[in-house]
Amino acid sequence: MHTGTTPGKLPAVVWVLAAGTFLMGTTEFVIAGLLPEIAGDLGVGVSRAGLLITAFATGMIIGSPAMALATLRLPRRHTLVLALAVFSLGHVVAALSGSFAVVLAARVVTALATGAFWAVGFVVATAAAGPNSTRAIGVMMGGLTLANVIGVPIGSFAGQLTGWRGPFWALAALSALAAAVIGRFIPTRAQHTEVSVRAELGALRQSRLWLALAAAMLIMGGVLATYSYLTPLLTGRAGIPAAVVPLALVAFGAGALGGTTAGGRLGDRRPMATTITAAGATAVVLLLLIPLSASPAAAVVLVFLMPLTGFTVNPVVTALAVRFAGGAPTLTSALSTSAFNTGIAAGTAIAATALDSPLGLVGPPLVGAVGAALTLLPLAALATGARRAKRREADHEDEQVAALC
Repeated sequence: MHTGTTPGKLPAVVWVLAAGTFLMGTTEFVIAGLLPEIAGDLGVGVSRAGLLITAFATGMIIGSPAMALATLRLPRRHTLVLALAVFSLGHVVAALSGSFAVVLAARVVTALATGAFWAVGFVVATAAAGPNSTRAIGVMMGGLTLANVIGVPIGSFAGQLTGWRGPFWALAALSALAAAVIGRFIPTRAQHTEVSVRAELGALRQSRLWLALAAAMLIMGGVLATYSYLTPLLTGRAGIPAAVVPLALVAFGAGALGGTTAGGRLGDRRPMATTITAAGATAVVLLLLIPLSASPAAAVVLVFLMPLTGFTVNPVVTALAVRFAGGAPTLTSALSTSAFNTGIAAGTAIAATALDSPLGLVGPPLVGAVGAALTLLPLAALATGARRAKRREADHEDEQVAALC
């Protein structure tokens, strides 16, 4: 795909794809604010309604690589439009149904569509952006971040006014519109190179690819392990009133947006220095949250710094994974999505156990700090491998010069 981009400027398609990730991020997380309404309307308990969140996360973990392979031979434009169409239809089915089982099935289907969109969207964005590929991924992930900052609160508020079906109808309409817009912005021609399942699977043999995926899983697991249980920490330890907590969490959204933007801008030039510094800083911030969370002001500052540093890693390791895959990036992009969601699932589960342990409210930040610190291991291995590769290239050039002499 010819990008036609100039240094520092991203093509329009990247921003359109970011709008798609905004819609899909909104649908993933808005359920948490609508659980009481959904449970009451469908005649199930709140804990059972929570399966709608679990079903979506599971669909993303399994569905992203599965759908990436299933749609591999389709032109990327068709895959993106089809994914948004299925996403829209899934919300229509859920909004029309009075059966919890049907709504649950619709959530799985929309998760599969989301996985396909993200896997192909990351590939299209990096190809279109050329030398600004990491920044393009940062912008796409910024759409997901904005979903938490803007989309989820608006969806929750709308759900309280219109019932939970209102946000579902809105998401269905907006995703149908996005399908039409994306169909206009992405070229109709197929990929330049012939794609195959064998080539995509062959890319998975690289150890550095798995190191990048491990870093993605660990850093996301560390940050979200802490974020998922910030409310009891802020109310029970910092003494912040429950009514003020949503305003305090805006700091998290602002930090997340800043982190993805910083990672996108810095990662193309110094990927390893950026990720190692950011992961180390995240571990320190999460560790400081344990003693300093008793102070409301300090707690809010650390809530802002936590995603500012942690989310800086995300676009860089995703771009590295796609780059390591070479000519077979689609499955790798899907596995990046699975890695992030696996980190979220594992991190929140371990944090829940820590919360119920004698550690109490400081358990989740401790789990998060350990996860962020462990991220340094695969990143250090990647940095060491990069230095060795540069050394081998330099030695090879010296040998060629000596032979010419």
